[in-house]
Amino acid sequence: MNSTVKSERLIARAPDQDDLSALFSIFGDARTHRFNPAGPLPDERAARLRLENWLSHWQQYLFGTWAIALKDNPDRIIGFGGLSLRDLGENRHINLGYRFAYDSWGKGLATEFCHLAIDFGFDTLKLKEVSAIVRENHAASRRVLEKVGMRPVALVKENPHVPASIIYSIEK
Repeated sequence: MNSTVKSERLIARAPDQDDLSALFSIFGDARTHRFNPAGPLPDERAARLRLENWLSHWQQYLFGTWAIALKDNPDRIIGFGGLSLRDLGENRHINLGYRFAYDSWGKGLATEFCHLAIDFGFDTLKLKEVSAIVRENHAASRRVLEKVGMRPVALVKENPHVPASIIYSIEK
């Protein structure tokens, strides 16, 4: 299976060890975790563990989180996102997730990426459904998911001290 996918402006490829610095830069930035109660990654060790988990997912399932760049600057990673297995209660979902560098926000890249990932899920992986989880108070991410055709299907209260999350879904 090809681990690289492309859209009009984006190229997404399986991550590698050279992506550690970009991963920590993006996932360690408090601005990119405004709606994440766990907060940004605290250090490079945590980033390394996240990268190892992604690489393991790729080895086991042949898909996962991609390193995302603009086609016109493929050496600069601007985000990470993709499809991964996620357990929610008693159910296992194929979860669409993404996080972009702060300077990449507001350009339609998240919407473009979500279309790319969903198409990959349906066309290449032959999935019947893709889900995503977003905090109830994260209006921008909710708009992105709705733009790509996802609809809210359930509310999940993971922690009593933080806003609820909404499970969005799209079926082929």
